Amino acid sequence: MNITLQNLGRRYNREWIFRHLDCTFLLGKKYAVLGPNGSGKSTLLKVLSGSLALSEGEISYENKDAQAVLPEDVFQQLTIAAPYMELIEEFTLRELILFHFKFKPFLPGFNLEEVVQILQLERAVDKEIRFFSSGMKQRVKLALACCSSSSVILLDEPMSNLDAAGEDWYLSLIERTTQDRLLIIGSNQEKEYAFCDEQINIMSYK
Repeated sequence: MNITLQNLGRRYNREWIFRHLDCTFLLGKKYAVLGPNGSGKSTLLKVLSGSLALSEGEISYENKDAQAVLPEDVFQQLTIAAPYMELIEEFTLRELILFHFKFKPFLPGFNLEEVVQILQLERAVDKEIRFFSSGMKQRVKLALACCSSSSVILLDEPMSNLDAAGEDWYLSLIERTTQDRLLIIGSNQEKEYAFCDEQINIMSYK
């Protein structure tokens, strides 16, 4: 799915978070949305996902055949992982994965066992999420987003709460699961987005 932004703007009260943003995100490419903390990266990703409304401008979505995707259908082709997203803590890992993939199909070649193996959490598959460390929870968020059969993946600060081994794990996950998809990463750490094709600095649209 391609995403085109025309004169996009979002404000809170009278303050513009970003404005006059024109950009096209193309299927098969990787983009980094850059800027310091509080600059509006997360707000832009929320707007792209449809969880926040626009203040001005337009967003259009097209599938790979250049046919328009209706806004109410965008969620079917999009996944997101972010530090502020909550997991259902009363679920075990097995229950959470099965629940998630009732709404999103697995990426071809993946299933419950494969996702657990990618997470390297075989021994914790029947453990409740509330007992997971912050790093384990972040891995789960990233795996659910990347192992879903969506054409668009949005990742906000993907290395949050990950240690050095977790950061290597994240890079391996990206390499394995994001080919021929649109990936947009909100970040201010180069190691999170060094592989991206293009960069957009949100500070240019204030």
